[in-house]
Amino acid sequence: MDQTILFGLAGVLAAAAPILFAAIGETISERAGVTNLSANGTILLSAMAGFAVATSTNSLIMGFLMGAVIGALVAFIVAFASITLKQSQVAVGFVLALMCRDLSYFLGNSVMGLQGPTVPSLPIPLLQDIPVIGPIFFSHNLQVYASYLLIIVAYVWVFNTRGGLMLQAIGERPAAAYVRGANVNRLRYIYTMIGGALMGLAGPMYTLSVKAGWKGTITGLDGIGWIALAITIFGGWNPLRAALGAYLFALLQWLGIVLQPSMPNIPSQVLQVAPFPLMILTLLLVNIGNAEWVERWLAGMPEGFRRVFARVLRAMRTSPPAALGVPFEKE
Repeated sequence: MDQTILFGLAGVLAAAAPILFAAIGETISERAGVTNLSANGTILLSAMAGFAVATSTNSLIMGFLMGAVIGALVAFIVAFASITLKQSQVAVGFVLALMCRDLSYFLGNSVMGLQGPTVPSLPIPLLQDIPVIGPIFFSHNLQVYASYLLIIVAYVWVFNTRGGLMLQAIGERPAAAYVRGANVNRLRYIYTMIGGALMGLAGPMYTLSVKAGWKGTITGLDGIGWIALAITIFGGWNPLRAALGAYLFALLQWLGIVLQPSMPNIPSQVLQVAPFPLMILTLLLVNIGNAEWVERWLAGMPEGFRRVFARVLRAMRTSPPAALGVPFEKE
């Protein structure tokens, strides 16, 4: 395979890692019944603060820790407002997204344009030498390898452990989980903060690796959090499908760069923003199977085609946790 393609695909995995962390973080939070719409602001604020701390302490660990702490604190505010104060999760999360975004730009003026530490590349011996697979998967840094691990751990936890089954229960049928001894609201606090911490890690992943440095409004991170929220829905609240969504978005961004030289008449800005409407279109296709008119349209098709289309739509169809956004009160 051409080395340029191998390098590009490896770049897709690297670029997808922060989005993957944010999407899986939101997946965990929403599985618990709490929508955290602060993702965009959380990523921006943690990106700035993580870079500032890493630069001042010359410690990557401290930078990532700061990002996780900010993410968890913002998520705690969402959880407190929605679980304890019974306020709208959507309204609180949206306000926090705007507030954290503006705070990141205001507080980040002092570190704008500074040179800071970056996550070093750490190719895995022997594995990196495997033809095709090695250069694509095993020639990265620790944060990319951590994204592989996160996919596995999150999927196994949600679907194959007792704790994961309880997580699903408090998001689907919290009353039943309460009867079985679960402290629903406490678990919602915990999982919302865990999800927020994962979102917070996405920020320093950008400023300490993928897009090293903090450049304020031209850093290029504004909007990533909204994409992570869309990927959560695209992924059907499944960590594995959310990861696929993150890789798809990063692939679309890479294709925009690759196709630019062969399409000189198309403004570069069009190809740069193309992944965003394409993700919206993909999201539409994922949810279109739930519409009544689609069922009627399928009913009028020949039997062979109807079965094929119905199978495809059934595989793509998703539905949110039944108690998502619904406060739980003991009766």
